[in-house]
Amino acid sequence: MNSPIASSEIHPENHPIPARWLPVWSVVAAFGTYFCMYAFRKPFTAAGFEGMTYSGLGFKTILVTSQVFGYMISKFIGVKVVSELNPEHRSRGILALILAAQLSLILFAVIPAPYNAIMLFFNGLSLGMVFGLVVGFLEGRRNTEALTAGLCASFILADGMTKSVGGYLMKMGVDQISMPAVAGLIFLVPVFFFVWMLSKIPAPSAEDQKARNHRPPMNRNDRREFFRKYSAGLIPLMICYLLITVLRSIRADFATELWKDLGTTGQPSVFTRSEFYVTLFVMLSSGLFILIQNNRLAFFLALANSMIGSLLIIIATIGWHQGLIRDGFTLMVLLGLGLYLPYVSVHTTIFERFLAMTRDKGNIGYLMYLADAFGYLGYVAVMICRNYFGPPNQLLNFFLITCIVLGAISLLCLAISMIAFRKIKVVPAPV
Repeated sequence: MNSPIASSEIHPENHPIPARWLPVWSVVAAFGTYFCMYAFRKPFTAAGFEGMTYSGLGFKTILVTSQVFGYMISKFIGVKVVSELNPEHRSRGILALILAAQLSLILFAVIPAPYNAIMLFFNGLSLGMVFGLVVGFLEGRRNTEALTAGLCASFILADGMTKSVGGYLMKMGVDQISMPAVAGLIFLVPVFFFVWMLSKIPAPSAEDQKARNHRPPMNRNDRREFFRKYSAGLIPLMICYLLITVLRSIRADFATELWKDLGTTGQPSVFTRSEFYVTLFVMLSSGLFILIQNNRLAFFLALANSMIGSLLIIIATIGWHQGLIRDGFTLMVLLGLGLYLPYVSVHTTIFERFLAMTRDKGNIGYLMYLADAFGYLGYVAVMICRNYFGPPNQLLNFFLITCIVLGAISLLCLAISMIAFRKIKVVPAPV
Protein backbone atom coordinates (compact mmCIF):
# COMPACT_ATOMS: atom_id res chain seq x y z
CA MET A 1 0.00 0.00 0.00
CA ASN A 2 1.31 3.44 -0.93
CA SER A 3 -0.99 5.49 1.27
CA PRO A 4 0.80 7.42 4.03
CA ILE A 5 -1.92 6.21 6.40
CA ALA A 6 -1.65 2.54 5.61
CA SER A 7 0.14 0.16 7.89
CA SER A 8 2.01 -0.28 11.11
CA GLU A 9 3.35 -3.67 10.08
CA ILE A 10 6.78 -2.37 9.09
CA HIS A 11 9.61 -4.69 10.06
CA PRO A 12 11.94 -3.07 12.62
CA GLU A 13 15.04 -3.72 10.54
CA ASN A 14 13.52 -1.77 7.62
CA HIS A 15 12.22 1.09 9.72
CA PRO A 16 13.44 4.59 8.78
CA ILE A 17 13.37 5.95 12.37
CA PRO A 18 16.49 5.19 14.47
CA ALA A 19 15.76 2.67 17.23
CA ARG A 20 16.76 5.09 19.99
CA TRP A 21 14.09 7.55 18.86
CA LEU A 22 11.33 5.00 18.31
CA PRO A 23 9.93 5.08 21.91
CA VAL A 24 9.68 8.88 21.77
CA TRP A 25 8.07 8.73 18.33
CA SER A 26 5.57 6.10 19.51
CA VAL A 27 4.58 7.99 22.68
CA VAL A 28 4.13 11.28 20.80
CA ALA A 29 2.05 9.56 18.11
CA ALA A 30 -0.21 7.70 20.55
CA PHE A 31 -0.53 10.61 22.99
CA GLY A 32 -1.29 13.09 20.20
CA THR A 33 -3.85 10.88 18.49
CA TYR A 34 -5.84 10.10 21.59
CA PHE A 35 -5.54 13.63 22.97
CA CYS A 36 -7.05 14.94 19.74
CA MET A 37 -9.79 12.31 19.88
CA TYR A 38 -10.96 13.79 23.18
CA ALA A 39 -11.58 17.09 21.41
CA PHE A 40 -14.32 15.32 19.45
CA ARG A 41 -15.79 13.73 22.57
CA LYS A 42 -15.55 15.88 25.70
CA PRO A 43 -15.82 19.67 25.04
CA PHE A 44 -19.63 19.61 25.17
CA THR A 45 -19.46 18.64 28.86
CA ALA A 46 -18.01 22.09 29.63
CA ALA A 47 -21.45 23.54 28.83
CA GLY A 48 -24.16 23.57 31.48
CA PHE A 49 -27.19 23.80 29.15
CA GLU A 50 -28.96 25.61 31.99
CA GLY A 51 -32.72 25.91 31.72
CA MET A 52 -32.98 23.20 29.04
CA THR A 53 -35.21 20.46 30.46
CA TYR A 54 -37.17 17.84 28.56
CA SER A 55 -39.60 15.34 30.13
CA GLY A 56 -38.25 16.27 33.53
CA LEU A 57 -34.63 15.57 32.58
CA GLY A 58 -31.86 18.12 32.22
CA PHE A 59 -30.56 18.39 28.65
CA LYS A 60 -26.95 17.92 29.86
CA THR A 61 -27.90 14.58 31.44
CA ILE A 62 -29.70 13.53 28.26
CA LEU A 63 -26.63 14.35 26.16
CA VAL A 64 -24.16 12.58 28.46
CA THR A 65 -26.37 9.48 28.65
CA SER A 66 -26.85 9.46 24.87
CA GLN A 67 -23.11 9.69 24.15
CA VAL A 68 -22.16 7.12 26.80
CA PHE A 69 -24.80 4.72 25.49
CA GLY A 70 -23.26 4.97 22.00
CA TYR A 71 -19.79 4.58 23.51
CA MET A 72 -20.96 1.47 25.39
CA ILE A 73 -22.43 -0.14 22.25
CA SER A 74 -19.15 0.59 20.48
CA LYS A 75 -17.23 -1.26 23.20
CA PHE A 76 -19.36 -4.39 22.75
CA ILE A 77 -18.80 -4.21 18.99
CA GLY A 78 -15.10 -3.66 19.63
CA VAL A 79 -14.75 -6.98 21.53
CA LYS A 80 -14.98 -8.61 18.12
CA VAL A 81 -13.76 -5.90 15.74
CA VAL A 82 -10.68 -4.68 17.65
CA SER A 83 -9.53 -8.17 18.67
CA GLU A 84 -9.85 -9.47 15.10
CA LEU A 85 -8.63 -6.44 13.13
CA ASN A 86 -5.49 -6.85 11.05
CA PRO A 87 -2.81 -4.23 11.88
CA GLU A 88 -2.72 -2.73 8.38
CA HIS A 89 -6.28 -1.41 8.79
CA ARG A 90 -5.79 0.41 12.11
CA SER A 91 -4.70 3.85 10.88
CA ARG A 92 -7.41 4.37 8.32
CA GLY A 93 -9.94 2.97 10.78
CA ILE A 94 -8.99 5.62 13.35
CA LEU A 95 -9.40 8.44 10.82
CA ALA A 96 -12.73 7.12 9.56
CA LEU A 97 -14.11 6.92 13.10
CA ILE A 98 -12.96 10.43 14.05
CA LEU A 99 -14.35 11.96 10.85
CA ALA A 100 -17.69 10.26 11.53
CA ALA A 101 -17.63 11.70 15.06
CA GLN A 102 -17.01 15.22 13.74
CA LEU A 103 -19.88 14.88 11.29
CA SER A 104 -22.11 13.96 14.23
CA LEU A 105 -21.04 17.14 16.06
CA ILE A 106 -21.82 19.28 13.00
CA LEU A 107 -25.28 17.72 12.76
CA PHE A 108 -25.71 18.25 16.52
CA ALA A 109 -25.27 21.99 15.90
CA VAL A 110 -27.80 21.98 13.05
CA ILE A 111 -30.62 19.76 14.33
CA PRO A 112 -32.88 21.47 16.91
CA ALA A 113 -32.91 20.33 20.54
CA PRO A 114 -33.77 17.87 21.96
CA TYR A 115 -33.67 15.81 18.76
CA ASN A 116 -29.99 16.60 18.24
CA ALA A 117 -29.18 14.42 21.28
CA ILE A 118 -29.25 11.39 18.98
CA MET A 119 -26.16 12.76 17.23
CA LEU A 120 -24.14 12.37 20.42
CA PHE A 121 -25.13 8.71 20.42
CA PHE A 122 -23.52 8.37 16.99
CA ASN A 123 -20.57 10.43 18.19
CA GLY A 124 -19.95 7.96 21.02
CA LEU A 125 -20.55 5.01 18.71
CA SER A 126 -17.80 6.29 16.41
CA LEU A 127 -15.21 7.08 19.06
CA GLY A 128 -15.55 4.02 21.28
CA MET A 129 -13.15 1.87 19.25
CA VAL A 130 -10.37 4.43 18.80
CA PHE A 131 -8.50 3.48 21.97
CA GLY A 132 -8.24 -0.18 21.02
CA LEU A 133 -6.86 0.71 17.59
CA VAL A 134 -4.27 3.05 19.09
CA VAL A 135 -3.12 0.64 21.82
CA GLY A 136 -2.68 -2.04 19.16
CA PHE A 137 0.37 -0.11 17.94
CA LEU A 138 1.97 -0.25 21.41
CA GLU A 139 1.24 -3.65 22.98
CA GLY A 140 3.55 -6.64 23.13
CA ARG A 141 6.80 -4.65 23.54
CA ARG A 142 9.42 -4.63 26.27
CA ASN A 143 8.63 -0.95 26.91
CA THR A 144 4.84 -1.24 26.56
CA GLU A 145 4.17 0.11 30.07
CA ALA A 146 6.04 3.32 29.32
CA LEU A 147 4.36 3.69 25.94
CA THR A 148 0.84 3.05 27.24
CA ALA A 149 1.49 5.28 30.25
CA GLY A 150 2.10 8.07 27.75
CA LEU A 151 -1.11 7.12 25.97
CA CYS A 152 -3.07 7.11 29.23
CA ALA A 153 -1.64 10.53 30.08
CA SER A 154 -3.51 11.78 27.03
CA PHE A 155 -6.96 10.82 28.29
CA ILE A 156 -6.32 12.18 31.79
CA LEU A 157 -4.92 15.51 30.58
CA ALA A 158 -7.20 15.77 27.56
CA ASP A 159 -10.27 15.23 29.71
CA GLY A 160 -9.54 18.48 31.51
CA MET A 161 -7.90 20.45 28.72
CA THR A 162 -10.58 19.86 26.10
CA LYS A 163 -13.19 20.99 28.64
CA SER A 164 -11.06 24.11 29.08
CA VAL A 165 -11.07 24.60 25.30
CA GLY A 166 -14.85 24.33 25.31
CA GLY A 167 -15.08 26.81 28.19
CA TYR A 168 -12.81 29.32 26.45
CA LEU A 169 -14.73 29.01 23.17
CA MET A 170 -17.97 29.87 24.98
CA LYS A 171 -16.28 32.83 26.68
CA MET A 172 -15.27 33.99 23.19
CA GLY A 173 -18.93 33.98 22.15
CA VAL A 174 -19.41 30.56 20.57
CA ASP A 175 -22.82 29.25 21.62
CA GLN A 176 -22.91 26.00 23.60
CA ILE A 177 -24.67 24.05 20.82
CA SER A 178 -22.08 24.94 18.15
CA MET A 179 -19.08 24.80 20.49
CA PRO A 180 -18.45 20.99 20.25
CA ALA A 181 -18.19 21.12 16.44
CA VAL A 182 -15.90 24.17 16.55
CA ALA A 183 -13.64 22.44 19.08
CA GLY A 184 -13.45 19.38 16.83
CA LEU A 185 -12.49 21.48 13.80
CA ILE A 186 -9.56 22.97 15.74
CA PHE A 187 -8.09 19.49 16.25
CA LEU A 188 -8.86 18.02 12.83
CA VAL A 189 -5.49 18.76 11.17
CA PRO A 190 -3.39 17.68 14.18
CA VAL A 191 -5.16 14.33 14.38
CA PHE A 192 -4.24 13.54 10.76
CA PHE A 193 -0.60 14.25 11.54
CA PHE A 194 -0.50 12.08 14.66
CA VAL A 195 -2.25 9.17 12.94
CA TRP A 196 0.35 9.39 10.17
CA MET A 197 2.99 9.06 12.90
CA LEU A 198 1.19 6.00 14.26
CA SER A 199 1.22 4.39 10.83
CA LYS A 200 5.03 4.48 10.82
CA ILE A 201 5.49 2.50 14.05
CA PRO A 202 7.04 -0.91 13.22
CA ALA A 203 5.79 -4.27 14.43
CA PRO A 204 7.26 -5.62 17.70
CA SER A 205 10.76 -7.03 17.27
CA ALA A 206 11.73 -10.67 17.82
CA GLU A 207 13.12 -9.67 21.24
CA ASP A 208 9.81 -7.99 22.12
CA GLN A 209 7.86 -11.09 21.19
CA LYS A 210 10.20 -13.29 23.20
CA ALA A 211 9.72 -11.12 26.31
CA ARG A 212 5.99 -10.36 25.97
CA ASN A 213 4.64 -12.98 23.53
CA HIS A 214 3.19 -12.52 20.05
CA ARG A 215 -0.21 -10.74 19.93
CA PRO A 216 -2.16 -12.17 16.98
CA PRO A 217 -5.79 -11.38 16.09
CA MET A 218 -8.31 -13.57 17.97
CA ASN A 219 -11.33 -15.31 16.50
CA ARG A 220 -14.50 -16.19 18.37
CA ASN A 221 -13.25 -19.58 19.56
CA ASP A 222 -10.00 -18.03 20.81
CA ARG A 223 -11.92 -15.48 22.87
CA ARG A 224 -14.30 -18.06 24.32
CA GLU A 225 -11.48 -20.42 25.34
CA PHE A 226 -9.39 -17.64 26.86
CA PHE A 227 -12.24 -16.38 29.01
CA ARG A 228 -13.26 -19.88 30.12
CA LYS A 229 -9.71 -20.65 31.22
CA TYR A 230 -9.22 -17.52 33.34
CA SER A 231 -12.77 -16.51 34.32
CA ALA A 232 -12.24 -17.01 38.08
CA GLY A 233 -9.79 -14.11 38.20
CA LEU A 234 -11.04 -12.08 35.24
CA ILE A 235 -14.64 -11.72 36.44
CA PRO A 236 -13.88 -9.96 39.76
CA LEU A 237 -11.18 -7.89 38.03
CA MET A 238 -13.68 -6.72 35.42
CA ILE A 239 -16.30 -5.98 38.09
CA CYS A 240 -13.73 -3.74 39.76
CA TYR A 241 -13.00 -2.07 36.42
CA LEU A 242 -16.73 -1.57 35.86
CA LEU A 243 -17.08 0.22 39.21
CA ILE A 244 -14.01 2.41 38.65
CA THR A 245 -15.27 3.29 35.16
CA VAL A 246 -18.59 4.40 36.64
CA LEU A 247 -16.89 6.70 39.16
CA ARG A 248 -14.36 8.03 36.65
CA SER A 249 -17.10 8.79 34.12
CA ILE A 250 -19.27 10.66 36.63
CA ARG A 251 -16.25 12.73 37.72
CA ALA A 252 -15.33 13.46 34.10
CA ASP A 253 -18.71 14.08 32.48
CA PHE A 254 -20.15 16.15 35.34
CA ALA A 255 -16.95 17.94 36.31
CA THR A 256 -18.53 21.36 35.75
CA GLU A 257 -21.36 20.57 38.16
CA LEU A 258 -19.08 18.95 40.75
CA TRP A 259 -16.68 21.92 40.78
CA LYS A 260 -19.67 24.25 41.11
CA ASP A 261 -20.96 22.29 44.13
CA LEU A 262 -17.45 22.53 45.60
CA GLY A 263 -17.53 26.33 45.21
CA THR A 264 -15.29 26.71 42.13
CA THR A 265 -16.98 28.39 39.17
CA GLY A 266 -16.05 30.41 36.13
CA GLN A 267 -12.49 29.05 35.90
CA PRO A 268 -12.03 26.80 32.85
CA SER A 269 -8.36 26.31 33.78
CA VAL A 270 -9.32 24.39 36.94
CA PHE A 271 -10.04 21.31 34.81
CA THR A 272 -6.52 21.35 33.41
CA ARG A 273 -4.75 22.13 36.70
CA SER A 274 -6.40 19.33 38.65
CA GLU A 275 -5.75 16.72 35.96
CA PHE A 276 -2.12 17.81 35.60
CA TYR A 277 -1.32 16.69 39.15
CA VAL A 278 -3.26 13.45 38.69
CA THR A 279 -1.45 12.73 35.43
CA LEU A 280 1.99 13.43 36.85
CA PHE A 281 1.66 10.96 39.73
CA VAL A 282 -0.27 8.22 37.94
CA MET A 283 2.01 8.19 34.89
CA LEU A 284 5.12 8.04 37.05
CA SER A 285 3.63 5.17 39.05
CA SER A 286 2.61 3.24 35.93
CA GLY A 287 5.69 3.95 33.83
CA LEU A 288 8.05 2.58 36.49
CA PHE A 289 6.72 -0.92 35.86
CA ILE A 290 8.95 -1.04 32.79
CA LEU A 291 11.85 -1.58 35.22
CA ILE A 292 10.37 -4.91 36.38
CA GLN A 293 11.29 -7.69 33.96
CA ASN A 294 9.56 -10.48 35.87
CA ASN A 295 6.07 -10.60 34.37
CA ARG A 296 4.44 -12.33 37.35
CA LEU A 297 5.90 -9.86 39.85
CA ALA A 298 4.84 -6.88 37.73
CA PHE A 299 1.33 -8.30 37.35
CA PHE A 300 0.71 -8.74 41.07
CA LEU A 301 2.33 -5.40 41.96
CA ALA A 302 -0.04 -3.73 39.48
CA LEU A 303 -2.99 -5.38 41.24
CA ALA A 304 -1.63 -4.10 44.57
CA ASN A 305 -1.24 -0.63 43.07
CA SER A 306 -4.89 -0.77 42.04
CA MET A 307 -5.91 -1.72 45.58
CA ILE A 308 -4.06 1.34 46.90
CA GLY A 309 -6.09 3.46 44.49
CA SER A 310 -9.41 2.01 45.68
CA LEU A 311 -8.37 2.57 49.28
CA LEU A 312 -7.45 6.20 48.50
CA ILE A 313 -10.96 6.81 47.12
CA ILE A 314 -12.47 5.66 50.41
CA ILE A 315 -10.00 7.62 52.58
CA ALA A 316 -10.45 10.86 50.60
CA THR A 317 -14.25 10.67 50.73
CA ILE A 318 -14.32 9.94 54.47
CA GLY A 319 -11.76 12.72 55.02
CA TRP A 320 -14.06 15.20 53.27
CA HIS A 321 -17.09 14.17 55.30
CA GLN A 322 -15.08 14.36 58.55
CA GLY A 323 -13.75 17.83 57.71
CA LEU A 324 -10.13 16.64 57.46
CA ILE A 325 -10.10 17.75 53.81
CA ARG A 326 -11.58 21.22 53.43
CA ASP A 327 -10.40 22.24 49.99
CA GLY A 328 -12.43 21.07 46.98
CA PHE A 329 -9.37 21.13 44.73
CA THR A 330 -7.53 18.72 47.04
CA LEU A 331 -10.56 16.42 47.18
CA MET A 332 -10.89 16.24 43.37
CA VAL A 333 -7.18 15.57 42.92
CA LEU A 334 -7.16 12.79 45.54
CA LEU A 335 -10.25 11.19 44.04
CA GLY A 336 -8.65 11.48 40.60
CA LEU A 337 -5.53 9.70 41.87
CA GLY A 338 -7.60 6.97 43.49
CA LEU A 339 -9.66 6.42 40.35
CA TYR A 340 -6.85 6.53 37.82
CA LEU A 341 -4.40 4.27 39.68
CA PRO A 342 -6.50 1.13 39.02
CA TYR A 343 -7.92 2.45 35.75
CA VAL A 344 -4.50 3.13 34.24
CA SER A 345 -2.94 -0.01 35.76
CA VAL A 346 -5.41 -2.08 33.75
CA HIS A 347 -4.50 -0.18 30.58
CA THR A 348 -0.73 -0.20 31.04
CA THR A 349 0.30 -3.25 33.03
CA ILE A 350 -2.31 -5.74 34.26
CA PHE A 351 -3.52 -7.09 30.90
CA GLU A 352 -0.12 -6.61 29.23
CA ARG A 353 1.77 -8.64 31.84
CA PHE A 354 -1.05 -11.18 32.14
CA LEU A 355 -0.69 -12.05 28.45
CA ALA A 356 3.10 -12.09 28.77
CA MET A 357 2.90 -14.31 31.88
CA THR A 358 0.51 -16.93 30.47
CA ARG A 359 1.76 -16.71 26.84
CA ASP A 360 -1.71 -17.75 25.65
CA LYS A 361 -3.03 -16.60 22.30
CA GLY A 362 -4.55 -13.19 22.95
CA ASN A 363 -4.29 -9.42 22.65
CA ILE A 364 -5.03 -6.40 24.82
CA GLY A 365 -7.78 -5.28 22.46
CA TYR A 366 -9.96 -8.23 23.45
CA LEU A 367 -9.43 -7.88 27.20
CA MET A 368 -9.76 -4.08 27.24
CA TYR A 369 -12.96 -4.06 25.22
CA LEU A 370 -14.51 -6.84 27.25
CA ALA A 371 -13.82 -4.80 30.39
CA ASP A 372 -14.84 -1.48 28.84
CA ALA A 373 -18.12 -2.85 27.45
CA PHE A 374 -19.40 -3.81 30.89
CA GLY A 375 -17.81 -0.74 32.48
CA TYR A 376 -19.85 1.63 30.34
CA LEU A 377 -22.93 -0.56 30.66
CA GLY A 378 -22.68 0.02 34.40
CA TYR A 379 -22.28 3.76 33.90
CA VAL A 380 -25.41 3.95 31.73
CA ALA A 381 -27.33 2.04 34.42
CA VAL A 382 -26.14 4.47 37.12
CA MET A 383 -27.15 7.49 35.03
CA ILE A 384 -30.62 6.07 34.46
CA CYS A 385 -31.05 5.31 38.15
CA ARG A 386 -29.89 8.79 39.13
CA ASN A 387 -32.25 10.41 36.62
CA TYR A 388 -35.29 8.77 38.13
CA PHE A 389 -34.39 7.95 41.73
CA GLY A 390 -31.47 10.17 42.70
CA PRO A 391 -31.60 13.56 44.44
CA PRO A 392 -32.22 16.13 41.68
CA ASN A 393 -29.76 18.88 42.66
CA GLN A 394 -27.28 17.06 44.88
CA LEU A 395 -24.79 15.59 42.43
CA LEU A 396 -21.82 16.04 44.78
CA ASN A 397 -23.50 14.08 47.61
CA PHE A 398 -24.60 11.39 45.14
CA PHE A 399 -21.04 11.14 43.79
CA LEU A 400 -19.36 10.95 47.21
CA ILE A 401 -21.73 8.30 48.52
CA THR A 402 -21.16 6.31 45.34
CA CYS A 403 -17.39 6.67 45.85
CA ILE A 404 -17.50 5.04 49.28
CA VAL A 405 -19.75 2.16 48.24
CA LEU A 406 -18.11 1.34 44.90
CA GLY A 407 -14.61 1.96 46.25
CA ALA A 408 -15.16 -0.66 48.97
CA ILE A 409 -16.61 -3.20 46.53
CA SER A 410 -13.77 -2.66 44.06
CA LEU A 411 -11.21 -3.24 46.83
CA LEU A 412 -12.88 -6.56 47.66
CA CYS A 413 -12.99 -7.60 43.99
CA LEU A 414 -9.28 -6.89 43.55
CA ALA A 415 -8.48 -9.06 46.58
CA ILE A 416 -10.57 -11.93 45.16
CA SER A 417 -8.91 -11.56 41.76
CA MET A 418 -5.44 -11.60 43.30
CA ILE A 419 -6.21 -14.83 45.17
CA ALA A 420 -7.62 -16.49 42.03
CA PHE A 421 -4.65 -15.53 39.86
CA ARG A 422 -2.12 -16.87 42.37
CA LYS A 423 -2.84 -20.36 41.02
CA ILE A 424 -1.82 -19.48 37.45
CA LYS A 425 1.28 -21.22 36.18
CA VAL A 426 3.81 -18.93 34.54
CA VAL A 427 4.89 -20.09 31.08
CA PRO A 428 8.58 -19.33 30.52
CA ALA A 429 9.69 -17.43 27.43
CA PRO A 430 11.19 -19.53 24.62
CA VAL A 431 14.97 -19.77 24.65
